[in-house]
Amino acid sequence: MPVPDAAETGAIRVASAAGRWVVLTTVLGSSMAMLDSTVINVALPRIGKDLGTDLAALQWTVNAYMLTLAGLILLGGALGDRYGRRRVFVVGVVWFTAASVLCGLAPNAAVLISARALQGIGGALLTPGSLALIQASFHPDDRARAVGLWSGLGGVGAAIGPFVGGWLVDGPGWRWVFLLNVPLAAVCVPVALRHVPESRDPHAHGRFDVLGAVLGALALALVTYALIEAPGQGASAVVIGAAVAGVLLGAVFVRVERTRAAPMLPPSVFASRQFTVVNIITLCVYAALGGYFFLSAIQLQVVAGYSALGAGTALLPTTVLMLLFSAASGELGQRIGPRIPLTAGPLVAAAGMLLMLRVGPGSKTVSGYLTDVLPAVAVLGVGLVTVVAPLTATVLASVDTARAGLASGINNAAARAAGLIAVAALPLLAGMGPEAYRIPDEFAATFRRAMPMCAGLLVLGAVIAWATVRRPSAVPDEEEQARPECTVHCGIAAPPLEPAQEKEDRGDEGEDRGTG
Repeated sequence: MPVPDAAETGAIRVASAAGRWVVLTTVLGSSMAMLDSTVINVALPRIGKDLGTDLAALQWTVNAYMLTLAGLILLGGALGDRYGRRRVFVVGVVWFTAASVLCGLAPNAAVLISARALQGIGGALLTPGSLALIQASFHPDDRARAVGLWSGLGGVGAAIGPFVGGWLVDGPGWRWVFLLNVPLAAVCVPVALRHVPESRDPHAHGRFDVLGAVLGALALALVTYALIEAPGQGASAVVIGAAVAGVLLGAVFVRVERTRAAPMLPPSVFASRQFTVVNIITLCVYAALGGYFFLSAIQLQVVAGYSALGAGTALLPTTVLMLLFSAASGELGQRIGPRIPLTAGPLVAAAGMLLMLRVGPGSKTVSGYLTDVLPAVAVLGVGLVTVVAPLTATVLASVDTARAGLASGINNAAARAAGLIAVAALPLLAGMGPEAYRIPDEFAATFRRAMPMCAGLLVLGAVIAWATVRRPSAVPDEEEQARPECTVHCGIAAPPLEPAQEKEDRGDEGEDRGTG
């Protein structure tokens, strides 16, 4: 079947063969990025052992990817709008796959970390592109259903990801966690080129905010470097200099975004008090989650004695609960308003993290799993089900409809940046030495200090939500209110990206997406 031409863009039906091909390729592409951001935690102990690395290298293995992804994801969406969403999506998949091969062949930690940073660039191109293709390709009457399929199938992929990742680590080896992307891309790219129509935003024009993206990424990189290297180097001139330079660059980033005609991160979007507050809550929630999943996967393997497959399976109930009940949670939040879910959800999740303190050497048995691990991951899952969907809905309801895609991108990037900082900072705050993950007793002691910190961040988010979040004011014209379309989401690194909402007057959208 040939590629639909430009005239057919926005006319594809879900039930058609073309519709099924579009859903397939976008699910495959987005799943590649989602899996690599979650499965990597299960592989960390084996990577450290095989490459002879310290804890700092494992932190960088996670954070190098998150750094470039968080810093460039808004720019990636703008590139697709300008140069073609299919083109940028395909480039992202190819780039991501090439970087994955480099990860899989990495002879040492330095090459692996560099390749992970390259992976993040590819992820920043394909992640927003997959959803943009769904939105642009399908007939307006079928878009909600198509996004629902994309979201649900992606959720299934995320749910089985840690299980598959653990099996690969224990079987052919951790390198196959990355090399698995090659066959996925071998299906995804030809299908996209043959069956997915090209689309662009006719209102996208002007220059890209490359300076803003670079400044933001550099600021995050320097602060992350200081936090990760501090346990090994102490308060050295290099560490202090990196921290100070990161903070200064962050200030320069804010100033640049305030003065540019077409900023990547328009300050005007934060004029909504509720939008600002919900993003602060997002920082608290996803910082806690980033630290929790990074440390829990190691705790289960190093201290409790689980295999990589066992650790991935042990954490599975959290994702399954999100897959099954996120849509219902979103509907409940629409009925009762966001204040209660955004308060109760983090508190329940905090309780789940504190229950993880029970996990220890006796937790490997069936009875140990049922009494120590399962209650913790189940309670955490209930908390995440309660908070994630209403959080996304509140973000969208806090801004004008035309800015829904921008608001979702900012919220997604904020969550990833929060996880990045948490993975860098928690080992330092908990007193983990460079070799802690090799010594069960030492890691267990620091884990017991770290989990209350993660729980404390969630409690802080709950307090902020209770004190500041209110039900969004009613909108007379229902069509003017942005509503979540990604009702099923199982990613643990960030809330779901939402598509840009259609609106008759879109004259300012190019500016909002980082082009002017």
